[in-house]
Amino acid sequence: MEPGGERELRRRHLPELRHQAAEYYRSNEVPQRLEEALNATFYLRPPDLYGHLADAPTATTVVQTSATHHKNEDKGSLANYFSKFSKPPVICKLIGRKVLDGVGRPTLEVEIFCTVKNHEKSICSTVVSSHSEILENASPEAIDADENERNDSINRALEWVNGSLNEMLRDLQPADQCKADELLGEYFAKKVEEEKERKAIEKEEQEAAISAPAYVPALSAVTPSGKKKGVKLGKKSSVAEKPISPAEPIEPVLCGSIAIAGLSLAVAKTGATINNTPLYLHLALMKHDLDLPKELTMPLPMVTLLSCGKSSSGKLKLMKEVMLIPPAELTVKQGIERLLEIQKQMMRLLDPVSKGSSPQLTDSKKGSARSAVKKAPTKGKYEILTGTLKSPDEMVDMYVDLINKYPSIIALIDPLRKEDGQQWSNICNAVGSRCYLIAEDAAKSISKLVEDQNINVPKCSGLIIKYTNQTKISDLTELTRLLDGQRHIAILGSPAGESSDDSLVDLAVGLGARFIKLGGLSRGERVTKYNRLLAIEEELAKNGTLRSGENHEFVDFAEEALTVEELLDALPTIEQDPWPSEHSQPLLAQDQNPVSLHGSTLHLNEATNLDPSILP
Repeated sequence: MEPGGERELRRRHLPELRHQAAEYYRSNEVPQRLEEALNATFYLRPPDLYGHLADAPTATTVVQTSATHHKNEDKGSLANYFSKFSKPPVICKLIGRKVLDGVGRPTLEVEIFCTVKNHEKSICSTVVSSHSEILENASPEAIDADENERNDSINRALEWVNGSLNEMLRDLQPADQCKADELLGEYFAKKVEEEKERKAIEKEEQEAAISAPAYVPALSAVTPSGKKKGVKLGKKSSVAEKPISPAEPIEPVLCGSIAIAGLSLAVAKTGATINNTPLYLHLALMKHDLDLPKELTMPLPMVTLLSCGKSSSGKLKLMKEVMLIPPAELTVKQGIERLLEIQKQMMRLLDPVSKGSSPQLTDSKKGSARSAVKKAPTKGKYEILTGTLKSPDEMVDMYVDLINKYPSIIALIDPLRKEDGQQWSNICNAVGSRCYLIAEDAAKSISKLVEDQNINVPKCSGLIIKYTNQTKISDLTELTRLLDGQRHIAILGSPAGESSDDSLVDLAVGLGARFIKLGGLSRGERVTKYNRLLAIEEELAKNGTLRSGENHEFVDFAEEALTVEELLDALPTIEQDPWPSEHSQPLLAQDQNPVSLHGSTLHLNEATNLDPSILP
C-alpha cells in the first residue's frame, strides 16, 4: 500500500482509536490520577513544574494501576518525558570539612549539593591534598611552623567554602566549568589584593613603631664602635664567597588557597555526575572543546621501587627514588603485574644483605619523596655522597656517563637546580634525544604559567603537574594544550600529602598526560588510584576506545639548536629585535625546590637485569 493510502486509513480509523485510548486510560484511572497530581502541584507551585511532575509520587501511582509487566517501563517513560522539560540542576549548597590525608595531616574536603527537580541532593565530594615546601633537612622549629601554617590555611579555606564562596556559587550550573573557574579566579585575585594591603599596613605600622624618637640618641652613640667591626667582617666574607647563582625564594602560598582547587575539582566531578559521564571523559570533552577523540591513551605509571637518600641509612645522596616505567606496548594491567614480580625479587635481594641497607622498598611514610642532593651554598657544589662535592658542570658529565652506561634509564627528574640554567641546557643537548629531562614542583605556578607564557625557565622535556592550592581545572586544560603544542610531555603527580580521592587518575587520562606518578604499590590511598587506573583501562577497552601504547618520543635538543643556528646563518643581518636565545623557553615555567635532585626512572623491560652496582 502506498504511503498516502496508509495515512487515509489511519484518518478513517482515528475516531475509533481515540475511543479505545480513552477507554484504556479510564480503565486504568489515568485521568483521575493526573487530576490529583495537577491539583496537588497547584497548591505547591514548585519553581520547576516539569521536574516536580517527573519526580512526583503520584506519577508512580498512575503507572501502578497498569499491567504488571509494563509497570517499570511506563514509569520510566513518564518520568523521562517530564524530565526533558525540567530545569537543569544548579548548586544550592557547599559544605567544607577538615579531614586527614594519607599521613595524618589536615586537609580539605568539599561536598556539593544541587537542586535537582526541586530536591536538595548531595552530588559528590572531593578531597584535595595540600602541598607545602618544607625541606627534608628543615629544623624542628620550621616543621612546627609549617604544621601551624597548614592548619591556618585549612581553617581559612573552610571559612571561604562555608561562607562567601557558598553564596557566590549558589544557583550556578555545575556543567559550566568555565564560569565557575572564572568566578573562583576573580575571588582568589581579590583575596591576594586584600593580603597585599594587609601586609602593607602592617609594614607601615612596624616602620612607625621603629621610628620612635626617644631611642634614637642612645642607638646613635653606640653605632661607631660596632661599625668598624662590621667592616672587617664584611671584608672576610667577601673574600671567602664565590659568585654563584642564588636560589630563588619559595613562592608564597596564600593562606586558604586550597579552597580554590577543591571547589574547581568538585564542580567538575559534579558536572560529570549530573551528565552521567565518567570524569575523565568530561575532562577530555573540555580539553578538546566538546570534540571527543575517538580513542584515548592510558598514561604510563611511574611506580616507585626504591627510596634512597635521607630516608635510608646509607651515605648516597644522589638519588631519592628509583622508579620503574612499564614498556609502552604493555597494558597497565600487564605492567603492574610485572612490577609486582620485580618488587618481590628486589625484596629477596635486599633482605638477606642487611635490614638497614641504604635502599628501601617504598613502604615508608612519604609517598612522593623529594630530592636528596644538597647544594653547599658557599661552594656552589652538589653533595652526591657524604663529603663528596661536584660542581654543576661535573654533575652534567656524571649524568651523561650514567645514561651511556645504563640506557634503560629513560628519565631524570630534577637533575639540577632551577638556577643552573646553562647546565640544564647542556644536559638536554647531551642526552635529551634518549632520556626525558623532567622538572617537578610546578603545581604552585600553574596559574601564573597560563597567564604568562614567556617566563624564562631551564630547558627540559616536560614537567610534573600537581593539582593543589589555587589551581583550577581550566588552568590544567589550558596548560596541557600548550604543552602538547610545544612537544613537551605532561606528568600528573601526587602532592606530598596524598588522599584516597582518585580524581587524579581521571585528570591524567582525560587531559592526555604521558605519565602519572603515584608512588609505590603500597598504602591504601595509592592502591586506590592504581585500581582506578586499571578500571578506566578496562572500560576503554570494552568500549573500543583504548588506543594502543605509543613509543617514547624524545626531543633532540642538540639537533634543534643546530637548526636554529643554520636559520640564523641564512637570515640577513638584523640590527634590531635579535633572535631569542636558545636557552629561553616560554611556557615551561615552574618553581622547583632550590636544592632539588630527584631519582632517575628505569625502564621496566630491563629492570630485571639491573647491575647491582647502580643501586644506591
